[in-house]
Amino acid sequence: MNRNRVSELFDIEYPIIQGGMVWISGWRLAAAVSNAGGLGLLGAGSMHPETLVEHIHKLREATDKPWGVNVPLMYPEIDRLVDILISEGVKIVFTSAGSPKKYTQRFHDAGMKVAHVVSSSKFARKCEEAGVDAVVAEGFEAGGHNGREETTTLTLIPQVRKATSLPLIAAGGIGSGEAMLASMALGAEGVQIGTLFALTEESSASQAFKQRCISLEEGDTMLTLKQLSPTRLIKNALYDRINEAEKAGTTVEELRSILGQAAAKRGIFEGDLEQGELEIGQIASAVKRIQPVSMVMLQLIAEFEHARERVINL
Repeated sequence: MNRNRVSELFDIEYPIIQGGMVWISGWRLAAAVSNAGGLGLLGAGSMHPETLVEHIHKLREATDKPWGVNVPLMYPEIDRLVDILISEGVKIVFTSAGSPKKYTQRFHDAGMKVAHVVSSSKFARKCEEAGVDAVVAEGFEAGGHNGREETTTLTLIPQVRKATSLPLIAAGGIGSGEAMLASMALGAEGVQIGTLFALTEESSASQAFKQRCISLEEGDTMLTLKQLSPTRLIKNALYDRINEAEKAGTTVEELRSILGQAAAKRGIFEGDLEQGELEIGQIASAVKRIQPVSMVMLQLIAEFEHARERVINL
């Protein structure tokens, strides 16, 4: 795989970025991805500030390769979190769930590279105006929180490519080297992968959650919670309650009550498969075993090269 603007921007061997997923992306996963030639990210969204500092220190000890932190801008203590990233000398930040305009210049002043996640070409243009270094265009196949537009990745990538000249990273439903090649054929220069890395040995997710995910069939995840923040979930007892409530025209307050406190932690980290919020991407139905990150990366690269050769010979 040739180096391009994404691999040059982050100084990585392969333009493959691991998703900064809540309750999943700790220092072990990030270090494994970075050591295998990609870009590992810590998922700050589910970490208390002190926990994030601990993971940053452990990650530094575990790899000498580039890595970064995923920062949801709706984080309750966002200003404190930004202060920590700067004081700890973090070099790469992926932001999401909010406008990048407020913090991008401050990150740049601290010598950081900034990528922002978008779900539409409109927001991609705003990213360029805000001065970010790269854009992640995420289709609604992705797990967890999604854009309200419900645009698929293969539809979104060429539209974002036309809207911005920034380095473009595709995300959502990418679970193979063939999907990487397809994304790049449409204008992406790198990929961000969540589900495949969530279901590795190094992921912080509970074993119960991982085993449930690798047993999924097509259609076992659905986009729901559209009144709150559209979220892709595995169908379970909690999903059924949410679905029935939404059909009945429930209020936002009632939905919050159904979710309760720490629903994602219950499901992903603690392994409550019925009353927990089980966030995972559509591509999980294609994953049938839990492997180490190193094996996943090798397979991705091999599949990409094989697919590229096949296309060349058409």
